[in-house]
Amino acid sequence: MTVHALEAARRLAPRFAARAAEHDRDGSFPVDDFRDLREAGLFGLMVPRALGGLEASFAEYTAVATELARGNGATALVFNMHASVTGALGAVTEELAEALGVPDEALAARDRLLTAAAQGSWYAVAMSERGAGARLSQLSTVYEATDEGWHLKGSKTFCSGAGHADGYLVAARSAADQSVVSQFLVPAGDGLTVEPTWDSLGMRATSSHDLHLDVTVPAGRLLGGVEGLALVVAQLMPHWLVASYAAVYVGVARAAIDAAAEHLNARKLAGLPAVRARLGRADAATAAAQLVVAEAARRVDEAPGDEETNRWVWRAKLLAGTTAAEVAASVLEAAGTSATRRGHPLERLYRDARCGSLHPATSDVCADWLGIAALGGDPDRDASAPRW
Repeated sequence: MTVHALEAARRLAPRFAARAAEHDRDGSFPVDDFRDLREAGLFGLMVPRALGGLEASFAEYTAVATELARGNGATALVFNMHASVTGALGAVTEELAEALGVPDEALAARDRLLTAAAQGSWYAVAMSERGAGARLSQLSTVYEATDEGWHLKGSKTFCSGAGHADGYLVAARSAADQSVVSQFLVPAGDGLTVEPTWDSLGMRATSSHDLHLDVTVPAGRLLGGVEGLALVVAQLMPHWLVASYAAVYVGVARAAIDAAAEHLNARKLAGLPAVRARLGRADAATAAAQLVVAEAARRVDEAPGDEETNRWVWRAKLLAGTTAAEVAASVLEAAGTSATRRGHPLERLYRDARCGSLHPATSDVCADWLGIAALGGDPDRDASAPRW
């Protein structure tokens, strides 16, 4: 990647920050932010250069996501979903494609989707369901083959960017064999209905509404061209399902420190040792979490899917989520009651930061995974309930 993408993210962050309060208050989607992302070429961040993209590494993605989140965590979170889709698609090498049995026509279809992203299309993720969460093995949305391609029917929840994306990565189970889970890139349009359900504590501007599907898509919209790859990809690329969120919440934590410093200086409270100590601890904790995210990303780029790489991936998600919540709470206390008023940046950041531990994998799930690994077990298979 290029310095261009990181510079673009830093340039856009103040714009996002200026709009964040209004979108948080109204629960409205930051359309202008996404127009800015498109114009900056960032929808092609993870797309190979041969297809018109910037071909960023995972480490470079985390740097961009952190900067975007310093502007508006909700915008960065939705952008993360798009990066996860394009990043996972772009990471399928010829060797991996051959090992997975991906046919040439599926690779051509993938390249068309990636080219569209480089040209300005963006994709949301429709995976979670009520009662199942993000566990792929527990989904109720089903698909079946038809003469026209594939018919999908079901309902998704927490679909960030619902009603605004150009397409949706939909996970569904085969109606013929419930153990088979596949993913489809479903274009926006007929057959999709958005139900406005998102009225949340934090990340209010993500438009993470429910999405109902009763739609038929062409055969080429089955990602990989082979049924049953969803669970395999989840195990091969857990960084996109787990650690990509981590960079966002490091950015939210850093934004909370920035907002606290501005507030404390303006109110002439910076001379209080207790206040300075809170910011000092927050700074150190955020820097530590950012280093763990960077180490996880470095390992993902050098040895994706490696056992030790995956351990760092889960560490990154755990530490970023817990650190963001703890930092935001601490600096809010340092700032005082005036910072808890609706519309104050710290009040919004406190609520946004609290969401970091709740995204899949939740902090408790991450800690359990790491605990099983520390005890010498297989954390992907020795859990009491399926991870995915």
